[in-house]
Amino acid sequence: MRTRLLPLLIVLMAGVLLALGFPLAASLAASEQQRVIVDRLDDAARFAALAQYVDKRSFGNDERLVTLGGELASYHDVYGIRAGSFYRDNRSMAAAPEDWVVPYDGEARRAFNEALLGRRSHDPPQVWPWQPHARLAIASPVVRDGDVVAVVVTDSPTGQLRSRILRGWLLIFAGEAAAMLLAVGAAFRLTGWVLRPVRVLDTVTHDIATGRMNSRVAAAGGPPELRRLAHSFNEMADHVEEALEQQRAFVADASHQLRNPLAALLLRIELLALELPEGNEEIASVRTEGKRLAQVLDDLLDLALAEHAAAELRLTDVGALTAERVASWRPVAEDKGVVLEGECGAVTAWADPVALSSALDAVIDNALKFTPAGEEVTVTVVPDRTSVAVVVADRGPGLTEEELGRVGDRFWRSGRHQNVKGSGLGLSIARVLLTAGGGGVAFAPNAPHGLRVTVTVPRHAPADARDRGPTER
Repeated sequence: MRTRLLPLLIVLMAGVLLALGFPLAASLAASEQQRVIVDRLDDAARFAALAQYVDKRSFGNDERLVTLGGELASYHDVYGIRAGSFYRDNRSMAAAPEDWVVPYDGEARRAFNEALLGRRSHDPPQVWPWQPHARLAIASPVVRDGDVVAVVVTDSPTGQLRSRILRGWLLIFAGEAAAMLLAVGAAFRLTGWVLRPVRVLDTVTHDIATGRMNSRVAAAGGPPELRRLAHSFNEMADHVEEALEQQRAFVADASHQLRNPLAALLLRIELLALELPEGNEEIASVRTEGKRLAQVLDDLLDLALAEHAAAELRLTDVGALTAERVASWRPVAEDKGVVLEGECGAVTAWADPVALSSALDAVIDNALKFTPAGEEVTVTVVPDRTSVAVVVADRGPGLTEEELGRVGDRFWRSGRHQNVKGSGLGLSIARVLLTAGGGGVAFAPNAPHGLRVTVTVPRHAPADARDRGPTER
């Protein structure tokens, strides 16, 4: 969730910073240019004051014309700015350099024409740092007796202006970058603060879903709504665990309490059989049903104990344990005429040895039940990077697609196998035992016919086996 939330926050913050940065950069460029414009207008106004009383009919001996020419020349020499005073008919009154004239197009001409109307330049086009040949033209009218008699024009290079704008932009960029880094750091802290209870809740939910019912959400920070959710979740988990404990206790107690009456009933049936003729079919049927009921009660008790017991995970040699179970079941297989083969290499995984042994017993027993004489049952240990699988493949009749979806359910048995001894709880008990240790069991067809059961256990220690402290009471 953090990987989805962080980019969204970062994009939003970047958008806000850019929305603020671009107008700020444009404002800085306009401010810097306005300072230059005001300075040039002041200079142009001073030159216009000198040119105001220069007689148009004077030649080179007018002291005021000489003063104006000297001022313009000094101005050009010091600042490198072309400047001149021009009559309305474009003739030069005085200019620096002396051969400079107002061009017939461009910004200088636009400023000149605007000044002829009696207005000073006030809004020349904005100069940007990427315009190396841009110049700034400013014009101011020379007014005598209310009439515009000449125009003072300055044509300035913009190198320093562009440099100041660029330096200002670099400062803005540095500030934006620092603000972005600060915002990213704040986003990391904010998302961590908000999502920490969610991560803990997700972990605990997974623990409970895999059978670790005593896991709880520890008190942590975060928004008040998430803290209340964690508290409500713990209360719900308490109620669920209590209900399951009551259910397990009921099943265990019922199974245990029914065993004694059932044993007494079976004894009375045997006593009754002594009074009946030898080979009576009814008494044989009653004996069979009684033994089946006893087996169901034993399996119910085993299931209740399996659901109640916590897995004691340890590093286990799965290959050796599987070879041991195969060797234990081989006499049963030989008695049925079934070939039981095992390929068990040395490989370790994290498992509860007792639970894994019980699960393998249930799976191998189920395979031998449904495999006819002369066929083969193979048990293979297959390791990979994250888990170790024990594959039990038989050559029995197999299951249909619909039956594969139900196999492992409690008390479920295929309609074709109702006459085979069993209670329908063996694979359910195996699944409960494996799930408690982070493993699992899967079912698939075995070509050309039969069933393939895959028992898996993790190769690495689950996180809760290393450190459950903050998630358990």
